[in-house]
Amino acid sequence: MANPINDFSPPPRLLLGPGPSMVHPRVLRAMATPLLGHLDPKFLQVMDDVQQMLRNVFRTTNRFTIAVSGTGSAGMEAALVNLIEPGDPVVVGVNGLFGARMAAIVDRCGGKLIRVEAPWGKIIEPQDIRKALSRSGPVKIVALVHAETSTGVSQPLEDIAALCRDHGSLLVVDAVTSLGGLPLNVDHWGIDACYSGTQKCLSCPPGLAPLTMNERALAVIRGRKTPCQSWYLDLSLVADYWTEGKRAYHHTAPISMLYALREALRLVEEEGLAARFARHKLNSAALMAGLASLGLRPFAEEHHRLPTLNCVTLPTHVEDAPVRASLLQEFGIEIGGGLGSLQGKVWRIGLMGESSTRTNVLTLLSALEEIFLRRAWIARAGIALDAASQLYLSPSRGAHTEEPAPTGA
Repeated sequence: MANPINDFSPPPRLLLGPGPSMVHPRVLRAMATPLLGHLDPKFLQVMDDVQQMLRNVFRTTNRFTIAVSGTGSAGMEAALVNLIEPGDPVVVGVNGLFGARMAAIVDRCGGKLIRVEAPWGKIIEPQDIRKALSRSGPVKIVALVHAETSTGVSQPLEDIAALCRDHGSLLVVDAVTSLGGLPLNVDHWGIDACYSGTQKCLSCPPGLAPLTMNERALAVIRGRKTPCQSWYLDLSLVADYWTEGKRAYHHTAPISMLYALREALRLVEEEGLAARFARHKLNSAALMAGLASLGLRPFAEEHHRLPTLNCVTLPTHVEDAPVRASLLQEFGIEIGGGLGSLQGKVWRIGLMGESSTRTNVLTLLSALEEIFLRRAWIARAGIALDAASQLYLSPSRGAHTEEPAPTGA
C-alpha cells in the first residue's frame, strides 16, 4: 500500500524575486471566503468592484476593463490574438525576454512581424519606432513592454504613443511588472490595450491578468474578418460575461481569485497611488545603494531603471547560484537569477507591492553581508546596511516616502 501523502506546510519565505510578491493577510483571508456561483448577483457585484478599482489603477475610463482568467501571459496572449489577424503588420519592441515572447505570439497569429531591437538593458528608442512605422507602410499594432522583468528596464511610452496615433497604429503595452508600482496612465498616454498580472505590484496570488482596451481597440476586434484563434480568450465572447446587463455565461470564473484581487485592490486604494509609487522608488534606491557597496552594479541604463524589479550585474568573483541557494536555505529569502544570455551574470530582485518595505530591504542586505563576509568578498560588516540607512535618513526623500501604516492585518 502506498504511503499516504502528508499535509503540505510551506516553509517561511521572503519573496524578493521577480514574482510572485508577498501577499497581505487580508488578501489570503479573502481567498478563504465561501464560494458563490459565478452568476450569483452578489458575485457579480464583486466583479463590478474589481472593474471599478482596476480602472482607477490603470488610470482609465475604459468600459472594457476586466480580469482575464489566467496569469499575466494569458493577458499578453488575449491582447494580441484578439487584435491580430493573418498578414497584419505588427511592430514589436524586443529588448528582453518578454518582448521576445510578444514577438513569438505575433508569429503564431500569422502576423507580419517587424522587430525593433535594442540591447538588453537599453530602452526601445522612439526614433527606431518612427523608422519602422515610416518604412513598413500601414502598421496595425505597436507592442512594447513597459517594465521588462528580465532586465529591469523601464520603457518610456508617451512619445511612442504619439507616433502610433500619427500613423494610425494601436499601441499595446505589457504592464505586468509596473501596474500598481510605478506611474502608468493609460488614457493620458494614449495606450489602446494594456495588460498586467496580479502577482507582482498588486500583491495578489498569480492567476488573473488585468486587461483594459479602449474603443479603438474594441472596434478592431468587432471588425475582424476571421474568428479569434483562441476560443477561451476570445474577448468578443468574454466581454458579454463582464458587461453589466448581459452577464452571459462564457466560462466558470476563478471566484476565489477574484475575491483576492478585490481585496488587493482595496489595499492599493487605501494607500493611494502617489504614496505607493514613492514607497517603491525609495525602497529601490536604498536597496541599490546597499548593493553598490557590495560591488553590484545596475544592469539597466541610467534614468530607465525599474523601482519594482532591480537588476544588478555580478562581479566575476561573486558566485550566482551558490549565493542564491544560501539565501533561500539559510535565510528563507528568494531572489531571481538571470534569464537567457544573462543567466549567471545578474540578479533580479523584486520589491513589488507588499514585498517593497524598508524591513525587507535591510533584511536582504544583512543576509548578503553575512554571505559575502563568509567568502571574504567584503572586509567588514555593516557597509551595505550603512549605505541603505543613509539614504533612508536623507531629508530629500520627501513627505510621501514613509512606509504605509499597517492596513488591518
